[in-house]
Amino acid sequence: MRRASPARRLAELGLKLPPVSPAKGSYVPAVAAGDLLFVSGQVPMADGEVVLTGRVGDRVTVETAVLLSRQCALAALAAADATVGLDRIVRVVKVVGYVSSAPGFTAQANVVNGASDLLFEVFGEAGQHARTSIGVAALPLDAPVEIELTVQIAPEESSVTAAGGTP
Repeated sequence: MRRASPARRLAELGLKLPPVSPAKGSYVPAVAAGDLLFVSGQVPMADGEVVLTGRVGDRVTVETAVLLSRQCALAALAAADATVGLDRIVRVVKVVGYVSSAPGFTAQANVVNGASDLLFEVFGEAGQHARTSIGVAALPLDAPVEIELTVQIAPEESSVTAAGGTP
């Protein structure tokens, strides 16, 4: 049985990809190398601004950080879509989550579960991935969470077939 295309799954879940945030430095949102796409770290943005600032376990609750982690994962998928097309993603390989953590905060993995769960909802078994969750003192723009992805992509000529259509 073929899985639904990621774009179709997002629609079924009532989710929309946000606009790709412009780079705030000397980098690009995503780079393809062979059959892998490396997506730069994404922080929770809306209208070019971080939606919430501060450390998790201090000004930001774990529950809010989980939602922000999901938002970061959606932003990473938007960067992937703009770079190669969402339906070329055949597998999520690795997620790295950075959590701006108050002293003594140790639930980084719970926060990053927001991104991991979203990827599983969108890609099913192909969304299961290796992962690292890291607590840090601060993140760029004082964001509470940053998520980066590595995904495997189908060759360009097979993207229609990979998406569940016909060649």
